[in-house]
Amino acid sequence: MKPDIHPEYVETQVTCTCGASFTTRSTAKEGAIRADVCSACHPFYTGKQKILDTGGRVARFEARFGKNAGSSKK
Repeated sequence: MKPDIHPEYVETQVTCTCGASFTTRSTAKEGAIRADVCSACHPFYTGKQKILDTGGRVARFEARFGKNAGSSKK
């Protein structure tokens, strides 16, 4: 391995916009990372996930064209 070409691997404080923070290790130069979402506020992890397609697009497509319209068997 070549000397002095790798960035320094330091402890880094990760802070989310929701206020949650944790410490990890990273090569970030300033020692701090600001994140928009984290596991404390992301809808997938909190269980507050909204289902965008509530019986809409696929059901409408099947109603218009039938169930076998999308498949192309030759």
